[in-house]
Amino acid sequence: MLPRAKREAMSALYAFCREVDDVADEETRSIEQRRISLAAWRGDIRRACEGDNPEFTTNREIQPIIQRHQLSFELFDELIRGCEMDLDTTRYESYEALELYCYRVASVVGLLSIEIFGYREPATRAYAIALGKALQFTNILRDVGNDAARGRIYLPQAELARFSVSPEDILQGRYSESFAAMAKAFAQRAKDFYESARNTLPAADRSNMVAAELMGSVYWELLLKLEREEFRVLRREPIRLSKPHKLALIARSWLRFVMRSRAPAYGVA
Repeated sequence: MLPRAKREAMSALYAFCREVDDVADEETRSIEQRRISLAAWRGDIRRACEGDNPEFTTNREIQPIIQRHQLSFELFDELIRGCEMDLDTTRYESYEALELYCYRVASVVGLLSIEIFGYREPATRAYAIALGKALQFTNILRDVGNDAARGRIYLPQAELARFSVSPEDILQGRYSESFAAMAKAFAQRAKDFYESARNTLPAADRSNMVAAELMGSVYWELLLKLEREEFRVLRREPIRLSKPHKLALIARSWLRFVMRSRAPAYGVA
């Protein structure tokens, strides 16, 4: 859905995001080794942003894109800070703490992406932040069981206490009506972010956000599927959309784009 130059720029950005995320998740290495590696990535991407000669191949490839689209080091730094949170934090006490993590690992990617997509209205930045949180909340809900197998619980501890669900229930995969109620409340938070993104995107920038809107429609459908399956997300294998379903969503999004439809792609049940 993107012109070739923007598609290649997004591929380079994705490669950077993938690299630093893989460093943080490489559990065969010690936390300290991963911390040192992330610090090296921070220093190297700073060189790329400041016009020096980066050492890492990925950063050499993204440097022309950084210059062309004026991508700021501060956003790359925030993204790495989010990856560093995964080194130190396996529990989040509140929604406020979780949203900081989601901003860093997801909304920041959105803020970088919209610079590549191109936009005119400042409100599009708020759109990127809201959509990033919506997608990450959906990811978190889908991956509860997978994360628990690695000792991680992203669902806020305050919410677990409010619904009388213990951390051990999550770690042991004990599904209950209380867990389903908590997951429903968490899903509603995600829906609020989708609605905010839908309502915030300026009409003048809608056509440039076609790729982001496609992501929104796919993850929205995933959230609805989690809801239909009563949030049975405690098993290690996550619930996914089928390939035909994804292809249908892509086709629908493309048709909506071609026809310049203003019908909402997500955020409406």
